[in-house]
Formats: sequence, C-alpha cells, structure tokens
Amino acid sequence: MNKYYSITELTREFGVSTRTLRFYEDEGLIHPERRGRTRLFRQADRRLIGEILRGRRIGFTISEIREIIQVYKEPPGELGQLKLLMKRVDEKRDDLRQKRKDIDDTLAELDSIEETCLGRLAEIGVNT
Repeated sequence: MNKYYSITELTREFGVSTRTLRFYEDEGLIHPERRGRTRLFRQADRRLIGEILRGRRIGFTISEIREIIQVYKEPPGELGQLKLLMKRVDEKRDDLRQKRKDIDDTLAELDSIEETCLGRLAEIGVNT
C-alpha cells in the first residue's frame, strides 16, 4: 500500500514550516509527487526529510547534504554514501573540536583580563 503524507502532516511531525519543505524541494533534496497544487510525500520522502533535518542539526550545509544524497543515487551507491558521510562527520567533528578549543582559549583570556582588572582595582582601593 502506498502511503502518502501531506505537507501539513510532515510539518507537524517534524516541527518545520511548509516553507522549509518547499525550500528542500526547490533545492532538489526531496521530490514529492504533485497532483495539481497538492504535494504528496512518500515514505522515502518522509525518511529523507528526517535525515536532512538531522544533517542540519549537526551543522551540515544544504550543499553537503545534497552531495551525500547524490552519492547514494550513483555508483557505488550506499557504500560511497557511507564513506562520504564518515568523511564529512570527521570533518565536522574536527571543526567542532577547534571551535571548542577557541572558546576555551577565549574564556581563559577573559578570566585573565578579569583577574588583572580585579587586581588593579584592589591596588587603587576600589572594592568590587
């Protein structure tokens, strides 16, 4: 049995706007069937929307998501997609680790500045 989902059902399920789903369609990430002005989404579209949103949550760009989806559709198919996905995950993890290091360094610098300011305020006799 072919189960179709309306755009309204999917926006409620995934907590996104109709504009978001139309954007994904415009970007070629999903391809719902059209009956007049009505979009009918298949189970595969529904699954793909979940994966797109997951990719967005972890910081993938639309371009990166498109590339991962396209690799699945071409040889070597799933194997190529999985290898590319692992590569992108490693890159994203490295980016996040660098950002965490940058944040930690900035926090340490702010602590140092605060400590210097508090020391100087104490020297000139100002209580904080």
